[in-house]
Amino acid sequence: QVQLVESGGGLVQPGGSLRLSCAASGRFFSINRMGWYRQAPGKQRELVAVIARGGRINYADSAKGRFTVSRDNAKNTVYLQMNSLKPEDTAVYYCNADISSYASGSSDYWGQGTQVTVSS
Repeated sequence: QVQLVESGGGLVQPGGSLRLSCAASGRFFSINRMGWYRQAPGKQRELVAVIARGGRINYADSAKGRFTVSRDNAKNTVYLQMNSLKPEDTAVYYCNADISSYASGSSDYWGQGTQVTVSS
């Protein structure tokens, strides 16, 4: 069974930084797209950043210039470095990945979510 496990959330002051990590585990042979979404209270889940296996990256406008997404294919891990955090970045951040396995073919997986709170 494929799992995505996130870490790195927490409470940070405005202007601060956090680094989120998400590691994929289980039986699979390829991780295609990996990325991060977030959901604030009362709002829909939205894209933050996504990175393809070959390195092509797409950022939400709100993330451009402040957040950096990267991945380590050898470790099956995606990262999100968040700098210059603002209160409006407060949300539950979810890892997402398109993973290919012999059992399920190409499927979309989600992590359990990690809370990021930006407050003084």
